[in-house]
Amino acid sequence: MTSLPGDHGDGEAGHLVCARCGARAEGSLPTWTCSVENGVRQYFCDTCSRANLRAIEGRLDSAWW
Repeated sequence: MTSLPGDHGDGEAGHLVCARCGARAEGSLPTWTCSVENGVRQYFCDTCSRANLRAIEGRLDSAWW
């Protein structure tokens, strides 16, 4: 899946919200995780990504976390 530079899939470039805890992204996002589930792009903050690393590596949908 490709996207335009600055397009985060949520319609608001640069304004991401964690799909799990609701944290808002500020600045650069090198530690955030992007997941495509059922054709929908979702972003998870570094805290939620680390807390659910095994589920992510096991390719479980976020609903199972």
